[in-house]
Amino acid sequence: MRIITGTAKGIKLKTPRGRDVRPTSDRVKESLFAILAGRIAEAAVADFFAGTGNLGLEALSRGAASAVFIDASPASLALVRENAARAQLAERAEFLRQDALAAAGRFARDGRAFDLIFCDPPYNKGLAAAILEKIDAANLLRPGGVVIIEHSRHESLPAGLAHLKISRTERYGETLLTFLEHTT
Repeated sequence: MRIITGTAKGIKLKTPRGRDVRPTSDRVKESLFAILAGRIAEAAVADFFAGTGNLGLEALSRGAASAVFIDASPASLALVRENAARAQLAERAEFLRQDALAAAGRFARDGRAFDLIFCDPPYNKGLAAAILEKIDAANLLRPGGVVIIEHSRHESLPAGLAHLKISRTERYGETLLTFLEHTT
C-alpha cells in the first residue's frame, strides 16, 4: 500500500498484521481519488475508522489543508501517526483516539464540519448505517462537501437522511463506495 500521488507520492505505508484492519486497496483508492479530483485542494478532511490512515494521508498528499484521523484502537492510531510521519504529512494531521460515533458527537458540540469525510467501518456490523446517521444528525458535512463510505454490498445504508443524499455508488467486487452529498 502506498501514496499514489502528490507531495508524498510513492511512500509505502505500513500495514498491520492480521485481519483486524482492512486497508482500502490501491485499485479502489485510485478510482476514489479520480472521482474526487476537484474537491481535494484545501479541504478539511475527517477519516473515521482510520485504520492505517490510507485515505486521509492520500488526501493530504494531494493538497487537503488538514485531516483528522479517528480510530478507537490505540494500535491503529499509532500506525496512522507513524505513516503520517513517514509521509511527512504529520504537521497537517490531527489524531483522535475515540469511537467514531462518539467523535462525531464531539465534533458537533465543537461546531466542526468538514469538506470530505471518509468512513471505512468494519463490514457487516451495522456501523456503516450508524456512522452515516450520526454524521447526518450532527451536520458535520459542509455545503458542497461529500461523505464517502466504503462498505459491503450486503449492508444497507439509511434512507431519508436530513442533510445527506446518495449521489453515486461504485462497486468493486464485494466492496461498494457510496458518495453522499450535503443537501442544501
